[in-house]
Amino acid sequence: MQRNHSACSDRPKILLVFISCLMFPFGAMAKVKATLVCAGLFLCSTVLAIVEELDDTFKDTRVDDVWLVDFYAPWCGYCKKLEPIWYDVGAELKSSGSPVRVGKMDGTAYSGMSSEFGVRGYPTIKLLKGDLAYNYKGPRTKDDIVEFANRVAGPAVRALPSKQMFDHMMKRHDVLFVYFGGESPLKEKYIDMAAELIVYTYFFSASEDVLPESVTLPELPSVVVFKDGAYFTYDEYVDGGLSSWVNKERFQSYLQIDGFTLYELGETGKLVAIAVIDEKDPTEESGRLKTLIQRVAKEYREHFNRDFQFGHMDGNDYINSLIMGEVSVPSIIILNTSNEQYFLPSEPVETLEQLVHFINSVLDGSAQAQGGDGMFQRVKRVAFDAKSTIMSVFRSSPVLGCFLFGLPLGVISLMCYGICTAESDDGQEDMELMKREDDEEEDEEEDEPRQASGELEGPEEDGENEEEEEQEKNPDDKKAD
Repeated sequence: MQRNHSACSDRPKILLVFISCLMFPFGAMAKVKATLVCAGLFLCSTVLAIVEELDDTFKDTRVDDVWLVDFYAPWCGYCKKLEPIWYDVGAELKSSGSPVRVGKMDGTAYSGMSSEFGVRGYPTIKLLKGDLAYNYKGPRTKDDIVEFANRVAGPAVRALPSKQMFDHMMKRHDVLFVYFGGESPLKEKYIDMAAELIVYTYFFSASEDVLPESVTLPELPSVVVFKDGAYFTYDEYVDGGLSSWVNKERFQSYLQIDGFTLYELGETGKLVAIAVIDEKDPTEESGRLKTLIQRVAKEYREHFNRDFQFGHMDGNDYINSLIMGEVSVPSIIILNTSNEQYFLPSEPVETLEQLVHFINSVLDGSAQAQGGDGMFQRVKRVAFDAKSTIMSVFRSSPVLGCFLFGLPLGVISLMCYGICTAESDDGQEDMELMKREDDEEEDEEEDEPRQASGELEGPEEDGENEEEEEQEKNPDDKKAD
């Protein structure tokens, strides 16, 4: 009995230990949940710290810092697509120690601020540096936006103090502008130009000592661009204004072209010669046309560099939407983005001489221009854009497309049917009324002669009626008579 009693007395202790063991995981889970909640709050606070939501007080405080601001609209689909990228940009600039502060502003809620900064659409990305505002027009990727912010936020002209730094920048940049020499009026123009065009590329200054032995300058000071494995010196008498020369030289002679690049090329004032190819399904013809364009860009630089930019584009979708037509793949087309004209060769281009002849014909005006920005083309553009929008809506969501366009068309059809039906009913009623009036007039005309004949025959009828009345008298009355 004693043994059993001790066993019974240990049961509550064992039970308590068992319950505590069962409760331990739940307590640990609660601690984990609390930790996750704290971590989430910390991350939220970090996100809010790297991207600040701005309001109308931003106008008075922005001058003290360099700001990268995204002007957005809550209903804008492109703005929603940019939002996660924008937080990545803020995190990247914050972690790298950049002085650029990242913010976002609801342009619809603060329309006055948006108008003051020249916002015309959403999303709009601007870097605000002192009293200057720089527009970002490149691809909306994290790396491109971060590179833009770091470039514009720094000095307009960066120094290259050594050959090692010069060689490093040569390897890093495909196109490199450098001013060589001391203080001069040319350097002042160079600094002013750099402050304007820093949104496109970097600008450097150096002494003649950092130049490699293979580079020989005709005079100092000089502005030199290094690209395409060569270097070219600015000549004020031949090239005109420095800003215009830099704007035309800021691209490689030959490059792959997409929508963003073509938009920027339009600002150079050059015609764009493009080999339209399909890189996913390369053919011998595509490779041949691409090689011909590359050879012209390199071998005929002195003849065409001032007026033409060369490159290739993968696929014809963008070109087709631009010219509102169909370009075969592969093919060659020359675009004038300033007036929306384009040129197509009149015959297949087989050799380098044929391509050069075609480019010269565009240059001297003998080639036939198509497209343009006239009134007819503008109307055609409106119709083309409307058709493209409708087709894209139906491709992405057929049900939504039927609702958006089918419902209004149905309402309009019912309205037209009602109007046409109402007009026909009114016309029928008018016809019936006119017919009824004609019948009444005919009846009146028929009644008039009857009345006239009735007046003439009236006395005889009265006499006959009297005779009939006399005949109807009683025989007694006759006897009395």
